[in-house]
Amino acid sequence: MQALKTGWDFVQNEVLGMKWLSRLIGGLLRACGLDPESRIGGSVLFFLYDTVKIMVLLGVLILVISYIQSYFPPERTKEILGRFHGIGANCIAALLGTVTPFCSCSSIPLFIGFTSAGLPLGVTFSFLISSPMVDLGSLVLLTSIFGWKVAAVYVVLGLVVAVAGGTLIEKLHLESQVEDFIRSGSAAALPQQKMKARQRLRYAWEQVLFTARKVAPYVLVGVGIGAVIHNWIPEEWIVGLLGTGNPFGVILAAVAGIPMYADIFGTIPIAEALLAKGAQLGVVLAFMMGVTTLSLPSMILLRKAVKPKLLGIFAAICTGGIILVGYFFNAIQTIIL
Repeated sequence: MQALKTGWDFVQNEVLGMKWLSRLIGGLLRACGLDPESRIGGSVLFFLYDTVKIMVLLGVLILVISYIQSYFPPERTKEILGRFHGIGANCIAALLGTVTPFCSCSSIPLFIGFTSAGLPLGVTFSFLISSPMVDLGSLVLLTSIFGWKVAAVYVVLGLVVAVAGGTLIEKLHLESQVEDFIRSGSAAALPQQKMKARQRLRYAWEQVLFTARKVAPYVLVGVGIGAVIHNWIPEEWIVGLLGTGNPFGVILAAVAGIPMYADIFGTIPIAEALLAKGAQLGVVLAFMMGVTTLSLPSMILLRKAVKPKLLGIFAAICTGGIILVGYFFNAIQTIIL
């Protein structure tokens, strides 16, 4: 058992967490006369280490996930979802959301296509909630930062929010709140593209390049903010605002994340810095969920597809679910960290 734990710790710290990279960069900074323990040196170390680590993990993850995704083009996904009914369909939709694009804006066109194809509204919303909030990338990246327990609970609770949210929307019978041009539209029956292994690898590599170019600015901004928080903002400020002394920290973090637009790759370095400064785990994860699920640009894009009433209900359901998840993590923080 001890050997198993030692092996897992090595995987988490040296493979996923890439701690060897931090030591390497720290040594290079010392060789250049910059102390990694100083504020400036610590900021440079944080920025270089997190940027390289996230982009390397990003490349590997996108390659693997895109290869898997090549088996689930939109037309095949619609066919799979059409076979299920009731809460089972919501569960399948939420699970399929884990192998789709990483930000909410990328998921909305798929949501529109599924709705136009006649899939139940609740099923499409389970997909829409799950896709940006929970994916295979989030599982690996959260494991590298917070450990496997936090990552596993985060993914499970994210799927629960997606299934519950879609089921509730289905029960409210809000089909009339979808814009007419989508309800009256019909998705063309597209032939399924059969790809060979080499074609799938080429597709996966193209997705790596495309996604890396797309998310790199957000990663750089997120890591920059994380470096400032980690090395320049006094710990007592973070503890006072987002620590155990503020019972409304989860609500504040969830609401603060909504106007932002990023994906999990850009929010993780901010979350890492906040947690290191004394923010509660639930506050940090609520912020991440708010940014990835309810960003203002995605809400504007979604408004083109649904009417204000449904948009408001969707936002309220997601916000409520995120807040509940945040408080749950706060309650179990001492157990899973």
